[in-house]
Amino acid sequence: MSGPHHVTPLVGCAATAIGGALGALARWGLESAFPTGHGGFPWVTFLINIAGSALLAALPLLPVVRRHAWAGVLLGAGVLGGFTTMSTASVDTFTLLDGGHVALGSAYCLGTVGAALSAVLLVSRWTSAEQQQAAMDEEWDE
Repeated sequence: MSGPHHVTPLVGCAATAIGGALGALARWGLESAFPTGHGGFPWVTFLINIAGSALLAALPLLPVVRRHAWAGVLLGAGVLGGFTTMSTASVDTFTLLDGGHVALGSAYCLGTVGAALSAVLLVSRWTSAEQQQAAMDEEWDE
């Protein structure tokens, strides 16, 4: 397979690695700048995961992503994959629960999933029917 929508393994690995490093550095920077206190609500991780979910949902709307598969890999699996951190959300949840903060841990767990799904639905709602159709028509069309 060739064309603008084929990503070779080398390009896919490079795009994911470069994007992932950038996304992880952005997350690290935010979490370092705004640390969570012991037993506190992990707002930074929460907001990162919500924003990342919304941005992932919006990726198909970008013409560059629809036209070049490597851009989707770079931005999606790479940057946003490195930026979002559901595994840290899981650890944060168990840390809160193990620390006796059952209500906060439960709210954090359910809130993260609910808010991430809501963010994806909002992107869908804010997207016009014409934009959605353009993405469907153009995506992976060779």
